[in-house]
Amino acid sequence: MKINSHLKQLEDEGIYIMREVAAQFERPVLLFSGGKDSIVMVHLALKAFYPAKIPFPLMHVDTGHNFKETIEFRDKLVEQTGVDLIVGSVQKSIDDGRVKEETGPDASRNALQTVTLLDTLKEHQVDAALGGGRRDEEKARAKERFFSHRDVFGQWDPKNQRPELWSIYNGRKNPGEHFRVFPISNWTEMDVWQYIAQENIDIPSIYFAHERKVFNRRGVWLADTEYVNRQEDEELENKIVRFRTIGDATCTGAVLSTASNMEEIIQEVAAARQTERGNRHDDKRSETAMEDRKRQGYF
Repeated sequence: MKINSHLKQLEDEGIYIMREVAAQFERPVLLFSGGKDSIVMVHLALKAFYPAKIPFPLMHVDTGHNFKETIEFRDKLVEQTGVDLIVGSVQKSIDDGRVKEETGPDASRNALQTVTLLDTLKEHQVDAALGGGRRDEEKARAKERFFSHRDVFGQWDPKNQRPELWSIYNGRKNPGEHFRVFPISNWTEMDVWQYIAQENIDIPSIYFAHERKVFNRRGVWLADTEYVNRQEDEELENKIVRFRTIGDATCTGAVLSTASNMEEIIQEVAAARQTERGNRHDDKRSETAMEDRKRQGYF
C-alpha cells in the first residue's frame, strides 16, 4: 500500500510526543472514549512502543449513557491489546454526591464528566493524560499546546501556556499539577479518516450507515435510547444514519448518511460544510461551552 507522506509526518509527530510523555512522566494514561480519535491514539501507541506493551493504561470516563456499540468495542480492544483499563464512573460520582444529575428535556451527563475525570486522575495520581483533541475539532481546541498544563485544581488557563519551540516540550510541574497532552493536535478530521483507511484500523460499527430510530430536536437527529428525554411532539422515525463523532447518547446527534464504507465516509467528509461537532447538543449550550468546560478541567 502506498504510504501518504503527509500522514507519515503526522504519525511520526504523534509517536514522538507519546515517547516524550513516557520519558518525562511517571504515571501517564491515555484517555479513551471509544471514538475514532482515541482509537487512532491507541494505534499510534502500539506503534510507538512495539514490540513492548503500551506502557500506560487507558482511562475511560463512563457516563453510563454510552452507545452500546462503544462499550462493546472498548472491551474488545482492551482484550486484543492486553492494555490495562481504568474506568471512572459518572454514576458513582452521582451516588457519592459529587455531582447532581441534570433534569429536563436536554438533561445530559456530558458536563458531569469533568468531576469524574478529575477525581479519577487524582485517585490514580496521574501526571499526564493523553487526549485525542484536534485543533480543527472545536475553536477552543485550537488554543491548546501539545503539552497543556493544568493546575492543582485541574483547571486550564489558555492565556498562560508554555512555548513549544523546536519540538521541545516542558513537562515540569509542581506537586498536584498535571498535563493534558494532545499528540494528534495537528491532525484534521480528514487526516484521521484517511489514516484509519490507510492503516486498516477497526472502528465501531456506529460510524457506518445503519438504520436506527431517531427523532429531530432543533435540527439534530438524536437516537432513541432509554437515556434521552424525548418529548411528546418529537416523533420517532426510522432513518439511515451514521455518527461522525461518538459521545454521550443524550447529546450526540447522528447525520443522515448512506456512507457504508471508508471510501464513502472520506468522500462525505470532504463535501461536508458542518464540523463533526456540529451535531453535539452540549456544544450549543453557549458560545463558549467547550472553553468553559475545558477551563474547569474537561478534556
